[in-house]
Amino acid sequence: MSSITLLGTGNMARAIGTLALAGGNAVEVMGRDQSKADDLAKALGGGATTGKWGAVPAGDIVIAALLYAGVVPVVAEYGDALAGKVIVDISNPFNASFDGLAHSGETSIAQEVAKVAPATASVVKAFNTIFRNVLEKGRPNVFLAGDDAQAKADVAAFIESLGLRPLDVGGLKMAHWLEGMGLVTVALAGNGVGHWDFALGVDEFTG
Repeated sequence: MSSITLLGTGNMARAIGTLALAGGNAVEVMGRDQSKADDLAKALGGGATTGKWGAVPAGDIVIAALLYAGVVPVVAEYGDALAGKVIVDISNPFNASFDGLAHSGETSIAQEVAKVAPATASVVKAFNTIFRNVLEKGRPNVFLAGDDAQAKADVAAFIESLGLRPLDVGGLKMAHWLEGMGLVTVALAGNGVGHWDFALGVDEFTG
């Protein structure tokens, strides 16, 4: 099983942390507000621990469960504390009207994270196409992208421990298109599907 550190104390941190512990993984919580981190770890139970914000995370996999605008600054703030870690970006950088991405050009938050992360860290994009409520009660496919094959394998193994299906979409530049898939998911919720209880996935047809 994996050891993970959650950077953040919000709903996605809670949902991923709950599944991680159920899957036999070690979980550490870090938050700027230490009391919120302590409260989340206590609520998660299962031996979840807390760490001091900015210190070296205990987890081999560090999940940035933060709003998109905070991800790059936090990774830069942590600096060498993230050396050798696998950093997972789960964010969706939507614009204010939810009909486009907040950044311009074919980049992504994950690609921008890679620019400020230590050279020995690896960055993987994952979980951004899944609504929190679906993660809590469903078994959706989890799309992931990254340049480091071993890092992706480690994240895929972690995803499998949650009872979910990992699907590799390629290198880190594909994170831009995963963010676009996140946008499509929100658009479907507001239009063609009309509710939030669904997830994008892959059906395979053989024979």
